[in-house]
Amino acid sequence: MSEIVSIKSISEVHRIFGLEKPHHPLVSVLPIDDRMTNFDYRNVRYVFDFYQISLKQGFSGSMRYGRNTYDFEEGTLTFIKPHQSIQVENQEEIKGSSGWTLLFHPDLIRTSNLGKTMEAFSFFDYDQHEALHLSDKERMIVTELVQKVKEEYQQNIDKHSQELIVANIELLLKYSERFYDQQFYTRTNLNKDFLSKFNRFLKDYYRSEAPMSEGVLTVRHCADHLHLSVNYLGDLLKAETGRSAKEHIQDYVVEHAKTQLLGTREDVSQIAYQLGYEYPQGFNKLFKARVGLSPSQYRKLN
Repeated sequence: MSEIVSIKSISEVHRIFGLEKPHHPLVSVLPIDDRMTNFDYRNVRYVFDFYQISLKQGFSGSMRYGRNTYDFEEGTLTFIKPHQSIQVENQEEIKGSSGWTLLFHPDLIRTSNLGKTMEAFSFFDYDQHEALHLSDKERMIVTELVQKVKEEYQQNIDKHSQELIVANIELLLKYSERFYDQQFYTRTNLNKDFLSKFNRFLKDYYRSEAPMSEGVLTVRHCADHLHLSVNYLGDLLKAETGRSAKEHIQDYVVEHAKTQLLGTREDVSQIAYQLGYEYPQGFNKLFKARVGLSPSQYRKLN
């Protein structure tokens, strides 16, 4: 069992790596250099109370994030939200790497517009193997924004400082959102492979007896089967089809139900049970919302 170390403040991070005290208590940009890559991480999981955005270059290594292991590639951008755990898997592989890590505490953005919209940046809930892979141009854009954050907190703090720091972080996140959308597009063959696996899993699930024992299929169940995070699966399907993962599941259930209603004489309640519904009311509500008729009305009219 790994030891768990909780890091509460940005000052603690500076102290751990032997860096000078941070210029600002709520935000800092750290270089990924020998002090960080040669640090003895041992068999420890670190849990931080703040956000981390890291650009990692120059190595192929691995790090455990939550329950998953991520294998780094050249020029990847990773996003970690507060209270997630991080563990270095193979320290030898990360030596000689470079890049930067932006740390910012939730208190920095709490009263800003970004604080209100932070949940919209779903990539903070992606798994590490779903990191953002940047082109040289994209890498330059995000690095310039991080440099502006650093320059702002390094000069004399005035009444504009925090607003400008937060504005540049927000712009960094918006560019990251754009680059993720482009990544979905440029990796369309890989995405279509996931889409095929998703659809195949839907069919296999509802052709089996699993719904009667496990219930209505959830997005979480699908994501776990595909080894993706819930948010990444949802964003991938949205990018490819314009529909959410939940909508895909519900559409399949309704179409499957139509076949059962017209192709058999089974009671509606029995059909609902076969589709994973403990009570037929839930099935009836979904069917009517999608079709405009109750299951019984649909059967009579067809």
